[in-house]
Amino acid sequence: MELPVNKTIINIAILLSFALILISLIRIINYPVLQNTYNAASVDRTNMSDNEESSCDIFSGEWVPDPDAPYYTNKTCWAIHEHQNCMKYGRPDTDFLKWKWKPDGCDLPAFNPGQFLRMVRNKTMAFVGDSVGRNQMQSIICLLSKVEYPIDDSPETDEQFKRWKYSNYNFTLEYFRSPFLVRSEERDSDGPTHTGLFNLYLDEFDESWTSHIDSVDYLILSADHWFTRPAVYYEDGRVAGCRFCRLPNMTDLPSAYAYRRAFRTAFRAVNGRRRFGGAAFLRTYAPSHFEGGLWNEGGDCVRRRPFRSEEAVLEGVNLDMYMIGLEEFRAAEREGRKRWRLLDTTQATLMRPDGHPSRYGHWPNENVTLYNDCVHWCLPGPIDNWAQMLQHLIKLEATKD
Repeated sequence: MELPVNKTIINIAILLSFALILISLIRIINYPVLQNTYNAASVDRTNMSDNEESSCDIFSGEWVPDPDAPYYTNKTCWAIHEHQNCMKYGRPDTDFLKWKWKPDGCDLPAFNPGQFLRMVRNKTMAFVGDSVGRNQMQSIICLLSKVEYPIDDSPETDEQFKRWKYSNYNFTLEYFRSPFLVRSEERDSDGPTHTGLFNLYLDEFDESWTSHIDSVDYLILSADHWFTRPAVYYEDGRVAGCRFCRLPNMTDLPSAYAYRRAFRTAFRAVNGRRRFGGAAFLRTYAPSHFEGGLWNEGGDCVRRRPFRSEEAVLEGVNLDMYMIGLEEFRAAEREGRKRWRLLDTTQATLMRPDGHPSRYGHWPNENVTLYNDCVHWCLPGPIDNWAQMLQHLIKLEATKD
């Protein structure tokens, strides 16, 4: 009576053994496939879910080596402004080209010109601001040049307004020069510091751009260093004060006073455009890197590597301007009338003292106002990474749409 029971137990044990062996074989066979999928996702975040992408803070991170950079040269891109063409004017080092921005906790995909143009097909993107805003736009033109060069469709030849057309994608790129974002005029071409004296109407729209944004899909606003220039400030049609104007009976006000009110007015203009249905971006303050003196007192930027995050401290004027822009942005966003998006390039930019033209934006014997340029950015250079950030935000925008 014992034998049949033992045979049954043995048969069950044999079946269980075969099952365990089969499961192990399946896991061994499938493991490389699962492992490769994981690696692909870790390199290319376009495979991640929308939640994973949107939860990544792309504005906090470090600069890491990029052996594949640069992605264009001054010989392959004609859109580089003369004063940012550092290679043409003899900059001897090239290590500053070999870095990319790496956010903490995730990867920021490299700029993909084909993908970018597909995302902005049949759309219009406009940059409004000063020469650093133009610097950013020209960086994008150079990055897109691998796929297509645009046609200059500007109605006039001056630099106050430029329009570029990408015919194969029906994509329009525009630049409105408005360094103060509000209505302004030059009061004296020389002024106390030989950089001009301006009238700023801090509560009045600059109609040169505010009346032309209704058809814009992506509006990128920025303002940087022009507010340090001498200016007379007007509000409600009356003089409110000035900055270093050296005029009699004037209340001296800091540049931060005008900076805040200019952003407030610019954001009010956007929120008030009933027909503007695009996304409005604030590109945050871009710090300069003068060391050893002010811009007109021998200051220069001679460093040849990026800062680490612990070496770069946002403080002083840089912190004040950054926080003002951010506070006014949040106030405009709270109104809930438009789609406001933040392109927070400040921390990444603060960490790149090596990316400016310095003396390599002109010939040595040229008479230029800004001899050592530590405000603008070499092309190619660190500012190209702003395009990566913008592409990421536009992709999230397209996903929401």
